[in-house]
Amino acid sequence: MEKRKVIIDCDPGIDDSLAILLALNSPELEVLGLTICSGNVPASLGAKNALKALQMCQRLDIPVYVGEEVPLERELVTAQDTHGEDGVGENFYEDVDAKINYGGVDFIIDTLKNNKDVSIIALGPLTNIAKAIMKDKKAFDNLDEFISMGGAFRIHGNCSPVAEFNYWVDPHGADYVYKNLSKKIHMVGLDVTRKIVLTPNIIEFINRLDKDMAKYITY
Repeated sequence: MEKRKVIIDCDPGIDDSLAILLALNSPELEVLGLTICSGNVPASLGAKNALKALQMCQRLDIPVYVGEEVPLERELVTAQDTHGEDGVGENFYEDVDAKINYGGVDFIIDTLKNNKDVSIIALGPLTNIAKAIMKDKKAFDNLDEFISMGGAFRIHGNCSPVAEFNYWVDPHGADYVYKNLSKKIHMVGLDVTRKIVLTPNIIEFINRLDKDMAKYITY
């Protein structure tokens, strides 16, 4: 099977930590790197949580890059009241002793410029993507596919009656990407994500496959 090369741009966060675990266990994907923006937690904390997920999968070979620390125009409002002060439910797992890189925007641009078959899965606010387009729009001509988890269509929002959190955190970043990205955007909104529920049956199944993974997910 030919793997799809992807950059995962995210703000881990409980949900994005779970998404990273899923991606690293998906034989269809080759994760080239994780770029971190602020959203659920500040970007510097999100990078630490990304390393925890990588360590769980024994994939610390994948680089983690901190990107933009604040939205384009708005003051940053995190969701640590929901995700915990550490962003992962205050599970008290120790920080991973591994390198955190900086320059997430440049990593996105350089990876796209040097490859013609890379996709981006954006799981958080679109700040990093907007900044990358501003800096080198032509690099995105090489982009294979762009998926953004954000927005809401025929459903109410999760941080206001109409707004979904990722786009609410940086609406100017989202607006810039939608107006300036040269590729089609595959928007995966709350209409979809609310159908994906981590049920007790799924957790028990994971526990039978990997007790350490199940413990990390449920803590």
